[in-house]
Formats: sequence, C-alpha cells, structure tokens
Amino acid sequence: MHRRKFLRSSSLLAAALAAGQASAFTRWKNTAQKRVALVGTGIRGSTLWGKNLVENYGEQVTFVGLCDINPGRLETVREYMGVDCPTFTDFGEMMQQTQPEWVIVTTMDATHDTYIVAAMEAGAHVITEKPMTTDAAKCQAILDTQARTGREVLVTFNYRHTPHNTAIKQLLHDKRVGEVTSVDFHWYLNVYHGASYFRRWHAYVENSGSLWVHKATHHFDLLNWWVGATPVEVTAYGALEHYGKNGPYRGVSCRTCPHKTECPYYWDITKDESSMRLYVQHEEIDGYIRDACVYREDIDIWDKMSAQILYDNGVVVNYSLTTYSPYEGYRIAFNGHDGRIDSWEDIPYQRGEYSEQEQDALHDDEMATGQGEVPTEFYEIVVHDNFEAEHESIKVPKYRYGHGGGDRRMLDYLFVHPDAADPLGHMAGTRDGALSILIGVAARRSIRERRAVRLDELVKV
Repeated sequence: MHRRKFLRSSSLLAAALAAGQASAFTRWKNTAQKRVALVGTGIRGSTLWGKNLVENYGEQVTFVGLCDINPGRLETVREYMGVDCPTFTDFGEMMQQTQPEWVIVTTMDATHDTYIVAAMEAGAHVITEKPMTTDAAKCQAILDTQARTGREVLVTFNYRHTPHNTAIKQLLHDKRVGEVTSVDFHWYLNVYHGASYFRRWHAYVENSGSLWVHKATHHFDLLNWWVGATPVEVTAYGALEHYGKNGPYRGVSCRTCPHKTECPYYWDITKDESSMRLYVQHEEIDGYIRDACVYREDIDIWDKMSAQILYDNGVVVNYSLTTYSPYEGYRIAFNGHDGRIDSWEDIPYQRGEYSEQEQDALHDDEMATGQGEVPTEFYEIVVHDNFEAEHESIKVPKYRYGHGGGDRRMLDYLFVHPDAADPLGHMAGTRDGALSILIGVAARRSIRERRAVRLDELVKV
C-alpha cells in the first residue's frame, strides 16, 4: 500500500482522545467514595470489575457486597480481590443488608435483566456488562422499570473508547467523506477465541441470546454509534456448520475426552490458572463445565452469520461474523458521497507476519487489565476522496491490552472524570443497550421466519 500522506499529530486525534463522559454519569459527581455491589464473580467480574477496581480505583469505589450462585467461587474471588465485604448467594438479601448506591452486573447474559430490574427496584443505579439482556421481553422490562424508577442503567461498551474507534468516529462526525450511504463490516474470530464460545454457557441461545447478541452487540453498538442513526430493519442469514453436531469427535469435557491427541480443538484447562481457580475447583457446586466439548450435539447457536441492516437515515450495512477464522480481527469501510474510509484491525498478512502463538494469545492480551500499556504499533485509517488519485493515511497508536485501551479509558471516564464533556457520545445508556441487542434479536427472528424484521416489532424504545 502506498502511504503518501501521514497524519502524525492532529486536532482530530487530540479531540478524539480527550472525549469524556455522558450526562448519564453525572450522579457520580462531587460525592464521596461510591458504595458498590458486584453480582457475578466469573472472569470478567472478578478481574476488570473486581480486582482492577480495588487496585486502581480504590479512592472512588468501595465494595459493600459480592453475590454469586456459587459460594465456592464467591470466597475465591473475595480473597483474590482482597476485600473484606460480605458475600451472598441471595441477591435480594445483599441489596437489603448492604444498600449499595450502584450494582455492577456481570452474570450470565440471560440473567442480566433479573438483577438490573431488581437493583433499580431496590433504589440502586446499575452498571451492566454487555449485552444489556438477551431478548425483547427482557429488554422492555428494563426500559419500563427505568422509566418508572428513574434509576440509571449504564452499559459498558468499551470498544467505543479505543483510540482507533474514536478516531473513526471523529472522521465520520466531521463528515470527512460527506454523508455516509453504506457500510461494510466484517468481524473474524480465530479458531482459539471463536471456539471458546462453544465450550462455555454461550453455546446455547437460552443463555447468551447466541453470538448475534453476546458478541455482535459490541459490533452493532459500534455501528449505531459510528453511523449516528437508529437501526430500523434487519435481514439475516446464519447456520451452525462447523461446531456442534458437525464435528467428528464427541466428549463431555476436554479433560476427560478420549480424542485429546486427534481433536484440533483440544484445550488443556489445567494450564489456565484462572479457569482452574474460578471454575474447575467449584464445578461440583453448580455443575458448570468450563472446558466442555465444542462438538456437543445440543449446541444451538450459529457459527456463521450475515446480516443487512437498514437505518432510519437510509444507511445500509452489510455485516458478517465468522467464528473459525485462522486470524482474529475486523475490516470496516464507510462509503460516502465524497469518498470512502477504510480501516482494519489485526489482519496479520497486511503487516507481513503471522504467528500462531500470537493468535492463540491475542484474546488473553485483549482481556488483560494492565494499566501501563505502551503503544508499539499503529492502526491505519485510509481516507480516499472521489476523483483523487492519492489517499490520506491516518496512524492511530495501537494498544494491546484492555480491549485496545478501551477498558482503562472507559473506567477513567466513569470513576475519575465524571464531569468531563462527551462531544462524541462515548457513554452508553439503556437506549444504546437496547438498540444493539435488538439488531441481534431481529436477526434471530429473520433467520427463523425468513423475512426482514423491523425493530419496532420488538420493543418500544
């Protein structure tokens, strides 16, 4: 690729990286240390929303309670976080005894609504991991409860906060290529990260809403935010053709499988300290097997997905999600009246290298909560104007840890700088959470009923 124009420093990036907080976060302002309770002590809850907050945001947050259905995991996480707050297996009991100001929800996706609604009813505000919930009825219950109680529900879309995605948003906000008319967005999960969803509770629609909701809610929220419009209609296709009953081997878990030496998806969980500590040591309590077979015959989510999304401003998006790619990353392109914006993340051959070890570790690095990440590479955004032979190449610093640096920026906005301006609308509430999941819910219905599905059929937002 010819890189004739380089934007080494600009007001675009300065504005993009300085973007702050939504007005929904004003309840954090000018008050003492916040009383917070956490429900759901799995890997995400115990790390980003647990130990990370204790170690890096202790001046702003104090934990008053931890809740989980598994008492063994509860005690393990309490010790891991280094807190002395009480633990509960009954959420209502925790709310009554501890009376937190805010509840952080990091449970299984299909139960998010239960705790979000109960927390608001008990007088608390809510921070919930994505997806906000998994179906239309649960979504409507959350919206109705919020309208009735006046409580806040903040959805943690960390991908909005990465420097790369923020720079794209700034270009679109500034109409760098005029009004956008269509978008091509393709996301690739590699055979390590992609397979992990089929080992876990995510492999069942009743638990996760499928990857149309659990994973793609990230992507759909980015689209909604980038395009700056409301999705109105979805046409989708999908199939389960690689994992599940399609596989040649069968087992209960990788640990007990007789096909360890043959199956390419064999995963030795005993080498993963956190999974052993959080799940295997306590699986006899709740029966949850963390290293389940990816070829289980009862898996019912899709492993290839494609959708066309229509927005109320006429923008059409072509989207796809692949769960068994040799590499992990995405490609995005925005077609405007005046030109085109292209960008991508982690496509290995475009930087002239491919490492199987790097692909294996990519997701672990992204999930890491380290605070001291140092940009070592760049993401590129190419802007090409119509009737111009040359293009502009914008270099954005690359952050490897914490979802491309998004986790730390999101938490800083939330806990440290709640009164900062938010010119690009980084912070997300229930409307954003609803619209992101409803695209996935509509996609599920579209596949089932073989028709285009309008979002206003599902929920009143």
